Amino acid sequence: MAQDPGHIAVIGAGIVGVSAALWLRRGGAEVTLIDRLAPGQGASYGNGGVLAACGIVPVTAPGLALKGPGMLLDRDAPLFLRWGYLPRLAPWLARYLSHATDGETRRIAAALVPLLTDSVEQHRALAAGTPAEAWLRPGDYSFAYRDRRAFEADGYGWAIRREAGFEPEVLEGAAVRERCPALGPRIGCLAVLRDHGHVRDPGGYVAALAQVFAGMGGRIVQAEVKRFDLPGGRLAGVETSAGRIACSRAVLATGAWSGPAMKALGLSVPLETERGYHIVFEGAEGAPDHPVMVAAGKFVATPMAAGLRCAGLLEFGGLAAGPRRAPFALMRRHVRRAFPGLTAVREVEWMGHRPAPSDSLPLIGEVRGTGIHAAFGHHHVGLTGGPKTGRLVADLLLGRAPNIDLSPYAPARFA
Repeated sequence: MAQDPGHIAVIGAGIVGVSAALWLRRGGAEVTLIDRLAPGQGASYGNGGVLAACGIVPVTAPGLALKGPGMLLDRDAPLFLRWGYLPRLAPWLARYLSHATDGETRRIAAALVPLLTDSVEQHRALAAGTPAEAWLRPGDYSFAYRDRRAFEADGYGWAIRREAGFEPEVLEGAAVRERCPALGPRIGCLAVLRDHGHVRDPGGYVAALAQVFAGMGGRIVQAEVKRFDLPGGRLAGVETSAGRIACSRAVLATGAWSGPAMKALGLSVPLETERGYHIVFEGAEGAPDHPVMVAAGKFVATPMAAGLRCAGLLEFGGLAAGPRRAPFALMRRHVRRAFPGLTAVREVEWMGHRPAPSDSLPLIGEVRGTGIHAAFGHHHVGLTGGPKTGRLVADLLLGRAPNIDLSPYAPARFA
């Protein structure tokens, strides 16, 4: 039976937080959405825009511990490390690499299946009948490889995707250029997945959803959250830079910045930032007409309203340091190799932070009986899994039984 939800604070106005706020408001709750930035201006702003329903394979596949050091020394490898950050990173990295086994990879993938594989339907349900719906585009999602051998070398991940129902159409030779004329001769094999989609402007999409929430009577406060008011261990309010907001429960959806808040609640979550980079080639010509993951560079090229966004790479260096030039330079090299005919009016750069728990699974659920529900930690699939996560945490707060097993995402696993 549904219960009276009372007043709920949703902290974090990215795709997860806005989705939770919208579903809670639709369920009749009084909701205040809080973020130090405007809605959609954090990690949700800069992601690759793909609704990657097939994105169930974690980075920590078997063999990563052996390949990682070599990648750091390869100027063409999409992995970067600020070496001065290594002492602070090391404990998290040891836990992260402990999951790079076949058993752990399959366990993580199995847990991601119910969260990601219906992504397109979840986004449609969230945005249906609203102005935000215009940003959604259903379509194919392709993986581009140098040749058939490179595709087959990626067979471990494809076997896991196939087990989840994702069977690619594999194209070679002239068929590659026929499907995607923008690709150059360095790409000789294309694995095409149907029934995916992308968002033409992720930041604009999240902002539009937030406006829908506001139009339903939801309150948006742009402020920094200072602390939780927890008399007797239960939430009574949130102290912010704009004053105290009384609430009986809350959703914590602050992505890579969620660690200190969780520590204040008594859980030390092994959470790092995967620093991601993107370049938008504005007014692009010679670009693909659907999202293409370029395997060699580990970046996705997505057609968007402003042009072609190329996003990806992976850098460890913490939350405080600014972007470096080397990842942007590598991105440009890989883009020119994959799309040699690409031209643009101008190029706009961005760097942001993906929240990375050591076990590659998000945290969804109540934290230590406080009334505060975690909803963060989606690595590189935050946009994909955001609406489903928001809906699940809204169900919990509205007294509805979720239709999937939430135990793999329980915050208590880090108790």
